[in-house]
Amino acid sequence: MSLRINTNVEAINVHRNLTMTNRRLAESLKRLSSGYRINSAKDDASGLAVANKFRADIQSLRVAKQNAMEAQSMLQVADGAYTKIYDILVRMKELATQAASSQTVQNQLVSEFQYLQSEIDRIAGSTLYNKTLLISTSNSGPGTTKANASATDGLTFQIGQLNDGQFRLNLTLDKADATSLGVSSAGSGAIAISDVAAAQNAMDKIDSAIESINQYMAKVGAYQNRLQYSIENLEVSIENFSASESTIRDVDMAWEVMNFTKQQILQQSGMAMLAQANMAPQQILQLLG
Repeated sequence: MSLRINTNVEAINVHRNLTMTNRRLAESLKRLSSGYRINSAKDDASGLAVANKFRADIQSLRVAKQNAMEAQSMLQVADGAYTKIYDILVRMKELATQAASSQTVQNQLVSEFQYLQSEIDRIAGSTLYNKTLLISTSNSGPGTTKANASATDGLTFQIGQLNDGQFRLNLTLDKADATSLGVSSAGSGAIAISDVAAAQNAMDKIDSAIESINQYMAKVGAYQNRLQYSIENLEVSIENFSASESTIRDVDMAWEVMNFTKQQILQQSGMAMLAQANMAPQQILQLLG
């Protein structure tokens, strides 16, 4: 080994290795403190791009799940309104059946029957969800002008992360006002129970309306079941996408602790060796004695 004073090659070599160890130790500290294997593009450029795509999809899927849950809530409101209208129709059928007997006193029956017809229209015109009419149109009666859309014209819910028809769900509800059901108190299709013949005719119209409202509720139930499956599928997708992102981005803590410990030992060893390398030129003083 050559003995030099101006250039301590051994110390330079030890310093280079110590600098590399310090850099690796700093990277290990960053990973352990953040929990991420990839903290910047230089750590893994392609992996970061894929992980970021998964992260964006996960956030979009979370919103899509929220959209599906809002659609479920909307359908629940519509189902409640259909149910009450069904109850009213059942009561109207009772009144019509009673009025169809010639010996029945009509006055009290007619009054209640007309009030129930009006209540069907009121329920249909006041069943809104976030300014959207559910079972009537926006011009079907008083108060409905406060709505800016109608589910009877169709609504679209984004239930996926891509702009594609397969990631959207279209829902259309049925009108359930008195005119649409054929049980209104005015117009060409009006029904009444003012006499036996009218009451008998009303019984047929109400039976038809009850059959229609049952079909509407069945349709809502089918939509709700479909949405429930969509929500469950979105939950699975979020879980799987999260696992994929974690595999790419997150650090293996056990392995990184092991690596951190190794770099610590190398750092301590490098410091000791640098001290020894710096003392080596002092041996030349022995030649001058």
